[in-house]
Amino acid sequence: MNDEKGHLVTNSHSLLARWRNHFSQLLNVHVVNGVWQTEIHTAEALVPEPRACEGEMAIEKLKRHKSPDIDQVPSELIKVGGRTIHSEIHKLINSIRNEEEFPEQLKELIIVPICKMGVKQTSNYTGIPLLSTTYKIVSNIPLSGLTPYTEEITGDHKCEF
Repeated sequence: MNDEKGHLVTNSHSLLARWRNHFSQLLNVHVVNGVWQTEIHTAEALVPEPRACEGEMAIEKLKRHKSPDIDQVPSELIKVGGRTIHSEIHKLINSIRNEEEFPEQLKELIIVPICKMGVKQTSNYTGIPLLSTTYKIVSNIPLSGLTPYTEEITGDHKCEF
C-alpha cells in the first residue's frame, strides 16, 4: 500500500492510519451545497408502534451465510433464537422508537477495503461496511413501516440518479 506521496507503507500502525484517513475523507462528507427544503413532511403520527410480528418478519428477511460484524452474532443464530431473542429485539426496537436514540453499539461497523482495479493505492479501493445483525433488523422495521406512506408524501416528485 502506498501513502499520499507514493511511498510504500509497511508499518501496521501507518497502514491503519492510512486506511482510517482514506475512509474518513471518503465517508464523512459534512458539506452539502445546493439543497433547499421548503416543506417538512412527516409520517410520524401515522406510523404505529412496531408490533412483535414486524420484528419477526425483519428477522426472517435476514440473509444467511453473511459475515457478522463487531457483535459476532450471525443471522442464523437470531433466526433460531426463538421467542426469547425475538422478544428482546422487539423491546430494543420500541426503546429506540420511544427514546428517539440509537444505541452507540449499533452505530459501530467494520469497513472492509476492496480493491476496485488497477494499482493498489487507497484511491482505488472502496469500503464495504459490515453492519451488525441487530442493526439490520432494527433499521428494517421503520423502513417497512414507512414504505406505504412514501407515495403519499413524495407524490409525483421522485428522484432518479
